[in-house]
Amino acid sequence: MSGQAGWMRWLPGLHTLRRYEAAWLRNDFVAGLVLATMLVPVGIAYAVASGLPGINGLYATIIPLLVYALLGPSRILVLGPDSSLAPIILAVVLAQSAGDPQRAVALGATMAVVSGIVCIMAGVARLGFVTELLSKPIRYGYMNGIALTVLISQLPKLLGFSIESDGPLRNLWAIATAVLNGKINWTAFAVGAGTLAIILLLKRRKVVPAILIAVVVATAVVGLLDLGTRAGVSVLGPLPRGLPAFDVPWITTADIVPVLIGGFAVALVSFADTSVLSRSYAARMGDKVDPNQEMVGLGAANLAAGFFQGFPISSSSSRTPVAEAAGARTQMTGVIGALVVVLLLLAAPNLLEHLPNSALAAVVIAAAIGLFEFADLRRIYRIQPWEFWLSIVCTIGVAVFGAIPGIGLAIVIAVIEFLWDGWRPHSAVLGHAEGVEGYHDITRYPDAQRIPGLVLFRWDAPLFFANAELFKERVLAAAAASPTPARWLVVAAEPVTSVDVTAADALAELNSSLREMGIELRFAELKDPVKDKLKRFGLFAQFGEEFFVPTIEAAVRRYTKEHVAP
Repeated sequence: MSGQAGWMRWLPGLHTLRRYEAAWLRNDFVAGLVLATMLVPVGIAYAVASGLPGINGLYATIIPLLVYALLGPSRILVLGPDSSLAPIILAVVLAQSAGDPQRAVALGATMAVVSGIVCIMAGVARLGFVTELLSKPIRYGYMNGIALTVLISQLPKLLGFSIESDGPLRNLWAIATAVLNGKINWTAFAVGAGTLAIILLLKRRKVVPAILIAVVVATAVVGLLDLGTRAGVSVLGPLPRGLPAFDVPWITTADIVPVLIGGFAVALVSFADTSVLSRSYAARMGDKVDPNQEMVGLGAANLAAGFFQGFPISSSSSRTPVAEAAGARTQMTGVIGALVVVLLLLAAPNLLEHLPNSALAAVVIAAAIGLFEFADLRRIYRIQPWEFWLSIVCTIGVAVFGAIPGIGLAIVIAVIEFLWDGWRPHSAVLGHAEGVEGYHDITRYPDAQRIPGLVLFRWDAPLFFANAELFKERVLAAAAASPTPARWLVVAAEPVTSVDVTAADALAELNSSLREMGIELRFAELKDPVKDKLKRFGLFAQFGEEFFVPTIEAAVRRYTKEHVAP
């Protein structure tokens, strides 16, 4: 029984099905129908934006929704092709496919498999916390760069011509050259711009399916006026009839490294997006979502997409609110939405043959505009300018080098940002300020009193290899700057949460240096786990019990008793 309960933990969909209430079915059914009206145009648009045939966008919609309904922990989260992944997929597909649609499909599918395996392994290993290592400014910078890249990649389609894609900056140059050479198809542009305007005007009214209305209008105008033939407006054409079949994607040896890098990149981005959206809706609905199970659910959905002719997918910040606004109660909404798409492929594959590609570009551009984050960056600039500029560097990195190198840059910057405060932390000499309890930084309280011969030094970081030498330098400098010859130097060590081997050796050297100067070293308020490490390193036995004092006040009392005349 306990084994069964263990397996059930990985199948939250079955748990929901067991307690499913009949009253929920009507809400889920209606919400599924409404959701399907968005799934089709958006799935096709993001497939095209990723350099893949439109039909594969529907395959990447159907299968993940069904799989996530079984394995996903969120009650109403909607998964599928997403604009934030499009430039990453496109970068790999364009570089490796050589214009061959079948190779493009295989590359996209393999990236989904890689992404799925990465997410599943990370979820099983309980590494769901890793996405929290990217700070908010860096996430904003990366997403702004992604949004800019997506927008640039869709401008040619919106303007009715095509270019050879080779990176965002070169794309801009190619677009400008094409515009100056008069390659704009003004009819296609009018259709695309009109579609974009309708979406943006209706988007604020959440109950109105803005994308559906815009796409239906664009398709009707192009079909009724025969603009595909008369004005050269590029259209989607009829979709293949039938459902996705199980297929193992095969790639060449030369494709392995780019696909692995791309698959890992989309895994990181998709889980970061999914975890944030999942937590947001869980909080709103009073639920609790396990981030590790979220990783498993997302990974399984990607894995299934890869083996059924799809490509990498993520959560959707545009389709999930539609499901919620339509009254969705459970993942049954996604199941019904997927079944409606299946019905479309079986019964009416020609329904969207006049859908203009400029309208699909408008759908993607509208999503990209929604990815931009400016308001909170203005707040960050006011309160912490250097983090704002970190965000700008990430944006430029993605825009200049592309999505995959850009995410690498974002991770490197995140690690540097994480290490910086520990590498060059704040430290202070403490004194007792009149009327203020405790001991405080004498630079903040210039009138703070200091006990002759006693130096109280606070170090505001863990002690590790990158800051061990700096710690020694600052301690020795504090001792040398004492207004009276120092006898004791007490490190207020409450902020010290860890010590590594390099830092432990530096402590031993520091102790020897201070002893040569006639100064005794003490540590106050050192945490027990850190003491345990020092015991393993042999320092506890070397220094002796008197080296460690429970509080700063206790250290002051002991020093005063031993060295200050009554």
